[in-house]
Amino acid sequence: MLYICGTPIGNMEDMTLRAIRILGEVDLIAAEDTRQSVKLLNHFDIKTPLTSYYEHNKDTKGPQLIKMLKEGKNIALVTDAGMPGISDPGEDLVRLCYENNIEVTIVPGPTAVITALVLSGLNTRSYIFEGFLPKNKKQRTEVLSRLKNETRTTVFYEAPHHLLNTLRDIYEYGGNRQIAVERELTKRHETVNKGSVLEIINYFENNEPKGEFVIVIEGISQEEVKASQRAEINEMSISDHFNSYVEKGMDEKSAMKQVAKDRGIGKRDVYKEIKG
Repeated sequence: MLYICGTPIGNMEDMTLRAIRILGEVDLIAAEDTRQSVKLLNHFDIKTPLTSYYEHNKDTKGPQLIKMLKEGKNIALVTDAGMPGISDPGEDLVRLCYENNIEVTIVPGPTAVITALVLSGLNTRSYIFEGFLPKNKKQRTEVLSRLKNETRTTVFYEAPHHLLNTLRDIYEYGGNRQIAVERELTKRHETVNKGSVLEIINYFENNEPKGEFVIVIEGISQEEVKASQRAEINEMSISDHFNSYVEKGMDEKSAMKQVAKDRGIGKRDVYKEIKG
């Protein structure tokens, strides 16, 4: 069986009794970074052998681990901190197990995304998690562009040397909404910086970012979404507005009706503009 084991994101006291037992009982522990995981094992006097399983060796190590599991070995999967499979290659190993009819179970533990979300004081009813923003400019722009009309709370991970640029991108695409930037979660120097995006940018321009960060961003209201949509509509000509619906597969009659409704005008006015 593969055991997906959550481990502390900072404070060793958050390690569960079950995780300690399982890590001590399995035949092997597959770790994202063995140098980090050995500290955890030493702290709890766990003697189980370690092997590395990370992004750059998953294609070769994954099949090796599957072979061991098929031979009857029990393996625990851990990441540097938190839950494996969240923004790390653990998800690939889990998928391989299911493809090979290998049993998988989970030993729950802390995860930075939920910890930061609850600590932020922002809306927790509906949220999305984007992990680390893509480095590719086009992909990054696509993700950030969704912020413009995102009503759900959004959570990102970010490294200290990219933090300021990411905050500036968030301001450019998402506006000056409320935000919480959190670091060193569960540790002695746990810090939560809350305020508008511009306020937080100003803070980190004067205070060097240190540690790994979680960024939690307020979603916009439905009223703001409607206002934004109205603004976009008003920037379009009636013809372009009509064509946008036709391109989506709507017939001309339905498209004219929808344009009239969107703009608060009569269908005859739309017809005149389109047919000249």
